[in-house]
Amino acid sequence: MSIPTDRATTTRAVVEELLRRMGAGDPERIAELYAERGDWKLSWPQDEHGRAETPWIRHRSTRADAAAHYRELGAHHVPGSAATEIERILVDGGDAVVLGEIRQTARETGRAYRARFALHLTVEDGLVVRHHVYEDSLAVARAFEA
Repeated sequence: MSIPTDRATTTRAVVEELLRRMGAGDPERIAELYAERGDWKLSWPQDEHGRAETPWIRHRSTRADAAAHYRELGAHHVPGSAATEIERILVDGGDAVVLGEIRQTARETGRAYRARFALHLTVEDGLVVRHHVYEDSLAVARAFEA
């Protein structure tokens, strides 16, 4: 992947490549776009982080954590049932916000769900250093309820 020199252009290129790799579903290739250390947060209630039903829901701080996130996410959803609709990518310098909706099916319960999301990413030196997710956590939690 060639990285453009203008900061906003670089940010958009990295974000678009990240989304493409997420769609392809290879956790190791996705993680290559994250800095070795970063700021990864999810907008879930703190006491809900790391539950057995949703182990991918927790804060992260390393590239290895990013790969683990995508592996755990894949392990708890029905393969081939996912779809993501990206509605908009807004870029300002090194920051980008991705708006859209995910559709998944919980492997454990077989329940399908839809969740609106906003993903705030910051790119520095061609790598993602911030990954903050704001999503409809209630929709996800209900899909995984026993």
